Amino acid sequence: MTSPKQPQSANLVSDGDLRYANLDERKRKRMISNRESARRSRAKKQQRLDELLGEINKLQSDNNAIMKKIDGATQMFVGAESQNNVLRAQLTELTDRLHSLNSVLHIAQEVSGLAMDIPEIPDTLLEPWKLPCSVQPITTSFNMNMF
Repeated sequence: MTSPKQPQSANLVSDGDLRYANLDERKRKRMISNRESARRSRAKKQQRLDELLGEINKLQSDNNAIMKKIDGATQMFVGAESQNNVLRAQLTELTDRLHSLNSVLHIAQEVSGLAMDIPEIPDTLLEPWKLPCSVQPITTSFNMNMF
């Protein structure tokens, strides 16, 4: 015996069942869409991370190259400063010798009575940056042109 409220055939779908089917289909499509969107987002994020890591490596490499140049320039500066100190010491010694020799010449002139042409020591020897100098090309060694 069948009741009058039950459908006569099992193949018939009620309006409520159809709504649930449509809702389930939309939910399934949305889930698929969300998964695909999340996958694209993760791929994009990974690509950006890879780009940033590459940039970090490049910047570290550039930084290392710059640090090597700075070290080389520092070594050249220390070498030049050392040479300047040696040259200053030599200048002082030679200037003192020149003063001594001039003193000897003045004594010899007084003792002999002969007139001698004894040049005065120019002040520029004591201030070498004021020396007149001829224009000469400045040459550098290969190591000095490292920049």
